[in-house]
Amino acid sequence: MNKEEIESWALKNGWQMMGGHLSLTKPSSPKDAIVRLILKGTVVILEIKKPIGKWDKIASVPYSKIEADEETGFPRGLGLDTISGFTMLMEDNKNRAVFAKLTGKT
Repeated sequence: MNKEEIESWALKNGWQMMGGHLSLTKPSSPKDAIVRLILKGTVVILEIKKPIGKWDKIASVPYSKIEADEETGFPRGLGLDTISGFTMLMEDNKNRAVFAKLTGKT
């Protein structure tokens, strides 16, 4: 996958741009990013925010090592599928974005 494919997938699946990075937010505080993808020129960096507010780098993977799942398009290789609770967080963010569009709230 390349930068544009990852960005497109993320925006369709509940991620939003915050501070120039693709981010997922807390369910209880949708203005605070807790997971972010930093798309650099040659690598994708996955970071998770610690409770003390510091970002912790979980993975740094070259685009060439990231492949889209044939059925879902989910990017394999970043470790997103191995993080406990990540799928639920992503689903919550996606649902919140869909309902915000329906109600006209952002």
